[in-house]
Amino acid sequence: MNPTQRQALIKKLDWDKSPLIPAIIQQYSDNRVLMLGFMNQEALNLTLETGLVHYFSRTRGRIWKKGETSGHIQKLIEMFLDCDNDTLLLKVEQEGNVCHTGAQSCFFQRIDIDPVNTLRETSDFDIQFSVIDTLYRTLQERKTQLPDKSYTASLYAKGENEICKKIIEEAGEFAFAIKDSEEKQIVYECADLIYHILVGLSYKNITPDLIKRELKRRFGMSGIEEKNNRK
Repeated sequence: MNPTQRQALIKKLDWDKSPLIPAIIQQYSDNRVLMLGFMNQEALNLTLETGLVHYFSRTRGRIWKKGETSGHIQKLIEMFLDCDNDTLLLKVEQEGNVCHTGAQSCFFQRIDIDPVNTLRETSDFDIQFSVIDTLYRTLQERKTQLPDKSYTASLYAKGENEICKKIIEEAGEFAFAIKDSEEKQIVYECADLIYHILVGLSYKNITPDLIKRELKRRFGMSGIEEKNNRK
């Protein structure tokens, strides 16, 4: 987009309502909502000029390029303007994680709503994955705590060898529970194993979203076929 076209688009937006235009950000490949940001005219012009998404930070009071410190940049693929000319929709190619917590989307905190007032009841599948996402976010927060105040923080402090050791230990206890124990004990041991697996993922900053997407990719594929495809 040349300078004349950029200025024509910028002028088309309704800046009278606010000097900051909200920008909804979606992942181009799957339309997943990543975040909401705000742009002033300079940020929008830089985005169009460079192809890398820029925002205006209301907290810092300045222009910032997404990923300027983390390297998790957003490459602009498509842009849409709403009917009132006061909101943008950007479809991007996100490199790395979009959220500072390490999550794949900033919108991971599920709010439970009375099903009577919703169009669709929440399935057990959704609820369980909401628990996983919330636990992962909590584990990420434990990275900043002192080891003597948090068991999770103590695992992080001991490093990957201790984390891997605990995963192996919990996997063994779960396997023995499957063989010898009743349902309640199996559930307990499974929860312990999942917790320690998530600690390992969190240690490596690998979000549950990536695991869910990989599981979804395997739907309709035999285990033999999937393993052969890895080669």
